[in-house]
Amino acid sequence: METLVERAVAEALGDGGGDAVRLFVAAGTERMTPLFMGLRAATPGRESDLDLYAESVHGLWQCDRPLADAAERLRLLERFPELQPKEEGITDVVGTYAFFAVLTLRYALLAHGSGHADDAVSCGHVALTAMGMLDQNVAGSGFLADERRLQSLSLSGDGAGLWEASVSAGRERLRAVVGRLPRQARF
Repeated sequence: METLVERAVAEALGDGGGDAVRLFVAAGTERMTPLFMGLRAATPGRESDLDLYAESVHGLWQCDRPLADAAERLRLLERFPELQPKEEGITDVVGTYAFFAVLTLRYALLAHGSGHADDAVSCGHVALTAMGMLDQNVAGSGFLADERRLQSLSLSGDGAGLWEASVSAGRERLRAVVGRLPRQARF
């Protein structure tokens, strides 16, 4: 399974400058947001993490300028349990997809602050990896292809409809992941 950001997308990010990078990571993170917010919403003690995540995603959509506090947000994000090393690794469905969502936000904050295409490509790579895994676990789904399409759309130069498409895609992803959970673990 190929999970890398398409060459044309990576080149467009390199050529597009900071605004293109910021729009790309804002949209990509928006699509991954339900996988953190929805899967961790009922986790006791995570209220401040949920707030930081939601506020950060909102800030990412301010594409005309870097987030003034991106470094501080990144410092706080790196304390999230999803990014802490574990001897046994991540073995559960919820933990896996919450990890991918947090890692996407991590690279998005880096890219938003720096405007560097490499960080944006890493952000896109994480989303593609997660969607490739979801496709392997949900028969007949097309999440990877949809993520590729939306990544290309993010660089079309016209952000109209991108937020709505990203929100809709994120909801579908959450539904698919929740559908993989045992009935007693569903929300």
